[in-house]
Parts: sequence; C-alpha cells; structure tokens
Amino acid sequence: MENCLANTRTLKEGIEKTGRFKIVSKDIGVPLVAFSLKDSSKHTVFEIADHLRKYGWIVPAYTMPADAKHIAVLRVVIREDFSCSLAERLVSDIEKVVNLLDTLPSSINSKDAHVAVIASETSEEVKKDITETQAEILRYWKKLVDGKRVGAC
Repeated sequence: MENCLANTRTLKEGIEKTGRFKIVSKDIGVPLVAFSLKDSSKHTVFEIADHLRKYGWIVPAYTMPADAKHIAVLRVVIREDFSCSLAERLVSDIEKVVNLLDTLPSSINSKDAHVAVIASETSEEVKKDITETQAEILRYWKKLVDGKRVGAC
C-alpha cells in the first residue's frame, strides 16, 4: 500500500507540474488521482481521455452526478502493478496530448466548457473555487461509498 501511495504522489505531483490541471482527489483513502482541466474553454477532459487511448492508456473521464454536473474529471486508480516509471510515462503522455490539443482547433463552444455552468435559463454564471469543488466531490464520493458497503470489504 505504501508503494501505491508513493506512486500516487508521483503521478499527482507530475500532473500538478504541468500547470494545466487541478487535483480534486484527496491524499487519503484509495490510491487514486482525480483531476480536471483548469481551463476547459477549448478542449475537454473527454478529448484528453480519447487521445490518451492512442498511447495505450484507458483513463476514464466523466461528469459528476446531477448535483455536480458542471464538474468533469479524469481519474487514475493506482494499482499494485502501477510503477513509478509508469506514473512518469503517463504524465509525459498527458503532456504530449495537451500539447497536441493546443495545436488543434477547439471542438467545443465556450458555453459547453466545464469551467462554468449556466444556471437555469438566466445566463447567470456559477463559478466554484477549488475548495468548493473538492467539497462537492467529497460529498458525492461519501454518498457513493456509504451506499455500497456490502460484502467482506
């Protein structure tokens, strides 16, 4: 478990160093890194996930449920066989994908970006800071985990 957590830190630090993402996962519990784009006005985490497949990575991208639909994240679960060198390679491949996407025209309208959500029909922007976003995700995951407490684990 210590090895998994060390590799999680390596991946998290590498993703943070790119300057393009905000980490939304906590450092406690399951060894995973969930992160979203700081600026998704040109490209989305779904495009990043799609391009990462070309490098052999399956990194799920998804939006949160109804009460947090405006949050879209990529998530990497660090398993026992995920080494430090794999973490470094994933960071390198993420950087390649982001740099490639920078050269491509935007495939989304600014109103579809996951930076802000349009509240009701009023065109009022609702922006959340990192602390609010992390708190929302934490509440969601707690609900999910509490609902799945069945079996030996």
